[in-house]
Amino acid sequence: MLAALCAGAIACRVMDWESWHGKYDDPASPMTRRLRVVQERIRLALDAAPKGPLRAVSICAGQGRDLVGVLAEHPRGPDVTARLVELDARNAAVAAESARAAGLDRVEVVTGDAARTDHYRGLVPADLVLLCGLFGNISDADVERTIGYTTQLCAPGGRTIWTRHRRAPDLVPRICAWFRAHGHEPEFVSEPDAGFGVGVHRFTGVPAPLEEGARMFSFIGFDVLRRLNA
Repeated sequence: MLAALCAGAIACRVMDWESWHGKYDDPASPMTRRLRVVQERIRLALDAAPKGPLRAVSICAGQGRDLVGVLAEHPRGPDVTARLVELDARNAAVAAESARAAGLDRVEVVTGDAARTDHYRGLVPADLVLLCGLFGNISDADVERTIGYTTQLCAPGGRTIWTRHRRAPDLVPRICAWFRAHGHEPEFVSEPDAGFGVGVHRFTGVPAPLEEGARMFSFIGFDVLRRLNA
């Protein structure tokens, strides 16, 4: 039943994801505060990464404000080869232009369905995996499913940085449990009263081969999920 409802809801969804990014232009907005935390965690991940070339992938990258903004000024920026995957062509264009303007010629922006594993072929397992702005837009089952795929996306010692709202019912404790079940150790989880959830988990296992042609999740959208769960 939920799948049928979601299919219908997705068909009629009219969310403008380019305009949605305008919330980041308000320095006092929760999204901007969350972005600052994500960027700081990316900086710390780069600081802790081993010397030499690094790989990063960003899933549902939006305009790339988190990763591009850090790579543009971090000393390890030139070491990072990154791929940002975003379905909305307008947001992908903004991300590509931002990377170009910052001189980040190792940052590739792909306009396509970020759920498809094939988009990450050749760049995983990665040292940094970004799942920011995703977990609040997919079903709980797909959150768990996507976390399962991080065993294919993360290099040994690689870090996954993720976000999720803390509205009831708060999924963050279960997210942390799912990461642990798949061989990740927690490095940071924001406080429940922060107004948002940001987490960092470090992969301690051995990466599995990337599954060809797989779909990790179905993007529904927070607006549709709220209506379905009302």
